[in-house]
Amino acid sequence: MTAVADGAVRARQSLAARIAARTGGGVLRVFLILVGLFWLMPTVGLLISSLRDPADVAESGWWEVFVKPAQLTWSGYGNLLGNAKIMDSLWTTALITVPATVLVVVIGSLAGYAFAWMDFPGRDVWFMVVVGLLVVPVQVALIPVAKLFGAVGLFETTAGVVLFHTAFGLPFAVFLLRNFFAEIPRELLEAARLDGASELRLFTRVVLPLGGPAIASLGIFQFLWVWNDLLIALIFADSGNPPITVALQQEVRQFGNNIDVLAPGAFISMIIPLAVFFAFQRQFVSGVMAGAVK
Repeated sequence: MTAVADGAVRARQSLAARIAARTGGGVLRVFLILVGLFWLMPTVGLLISSLRDPADVAESGWWEVFVKPAQLTWSGYGNLLGNAKIMDSLWTTALITVPATVLVVVIGSLAGYAFAWMDFPGRDVWFMVVVGLLVVPVQVALIPVAKLFGAVGLFETTAGVVLFHTAFGLPFAVFLLRNFFAEIPRELLEAARLDGASELRLFTRVVLPLGGPAIASLGIFQFLWVWNDLLIALIFADSGNPPITVALQQEVRQFGNNIDVLAPGAFISMIIPLAVFFAFQRQFVSGVMAGAVK
């Protein structure tokens, strides 16, 4: 009977699981480390290029620094700090990204709780409308929203970009958080209601702490999407004070060879969202794993 059971278990294992079991943990770990190093190679190349003189960058590849470490210099970052346009664009990006992320997390959390645990007329219908909005591409709304923003005076303003990102980030936020909140045990909520907790107190003291991993995952997704956005910023942002993605694109178009500004600016624009990801990495992994199990 034991042999039959072992055979059944092996039959149910996926191909990847069988390969991992046969190759052994050590070999698989080395392979994953090599894949990770290969994946990080462009980032390392960008970092080294940002620390080299533009003349050295034009003459040879970034890997030459390993045999000529004297090429490393901080002059590129000094030029970046002296470039008022790039520094202003970083501040503009923060002014867009932080409000757009906070609004999506707050409104999405409230709406997700309402769809999960509150009864109101047309709840299921409205939730299906939210799900349907997930498939609407951003490109479809560019012209109508541009006309609307032009009519109300929000075109080429920071507030307009924030509202656009918030509107298109909310459907996914509501969908994600509603499904996560719906998995909270009903008995826990009923016990809190019997103790006299209001809906707001129930939301802030019970639901939000339990939904922390999902909320952190949503915040990371929204932050990365808004910070790295180019299309929306290129159309709706102020052309005189654009976000960092547009500012770097304009630098390439206007000068083309100012690598001493472009490389440090590109690395800083990349390292900030990467730092946010690593700061909330544990919550992000917990949210993704919880969503996968549920």
